[in-house]
Amino acid sequence: MRLATFNVLHGRSLDDGAVERERFRSVIADLKADVLGLQEVDRGQARSGHLDLTELAAEASGAVAHRFAPALIGTPGETYRRLAHDDDGAGEPSFGVSLISRWPVRSWHVTRLTGAPLRSPILAPPAAAGAPALSRGRFMWLRDEPRVVLAAVVEGPDGPFTVATTHLSFVPAWNAGQLRLAVRALRRLPSPRVLLGDLNMPARAAALVSGWRPLARRPTFPAWEPRVQLDHVLLDRRGGARWPGEGTAETPRVPFSDHRPLVVELSAGPPPRRPGANGY
Repeated sequence: MRLATFNVLHGRSLDDGAVERERFRSVIADLKADVLGLQEVDRGQARSGHLDLTELAAEASGAVAHRFAPALIGTPGETYRRLAHDDDGAGEPSFGVSLISRWPVRSWHVTRLTGAPLRSPILAPPAAAGAPALSRGRFMWLRDEPRVVLAAVVEGPDGPFTVATTHLSFVPAWNAGQLRLAVRALRRLPSPRVLLGDLNMPARAAALVSGWRPLARRPTFPAWEPRVQLDHVLLDRRGGARWPGEGTAETPRVPFSDHRPLVVELSAGPPPRRPGANGY
């Protein structure tokens, strides 16, 4: 099983600033993910050529099931509004997260999270990859946005499991509260449970806050010289005993986004027990 998470920066290249359909398709196809969680996904936005990036990713992956969950209607950083209900904003530009699956999905579940109430500093990506050092980016004071958790109960080859994706706040402590809420919501769904996403916190913090097991530890940000892992694949310790405790991981360099994708390949069956270990 190959699981992947990728903050796609709405498909924008840091080299030329463009969003190109075939470049996006090629990168997603090359991930060869059985289940893929995407963040910073556009639908119907002028800045990304009015593409539906979820549909495009599903086609490239050979998926049998996919869904986009908008976090907001409008354009982030410009004019937007919160959703009044889950099917709000039909036909309007929107921005959120996606799940793409090569296996059938039994059910979909959406949990909405509020953004932090205060503006906070964030490092903006450079205009071009010609600025490779992290210090070349510029800090901006930004208003936080609403967030969303999209979960699916998937019919995997070894039975059903729950997989979710999210993109949490960049505001420290606030994102920890959001992660706890996400975990609480996911625990209502069948195990094993795995969370794919840009959690905007390093691996140790993500594991401590969630209580879930990281299946990979690789830096993913910034894309041109990764120094910190903001993107994670976390396995719930409860009910995950038939899943491996870790997997082989890769973070391929791709021609768009300020994050690298994180791809985890899991071997079949449970991991061998160590003497004295009590499993998950």
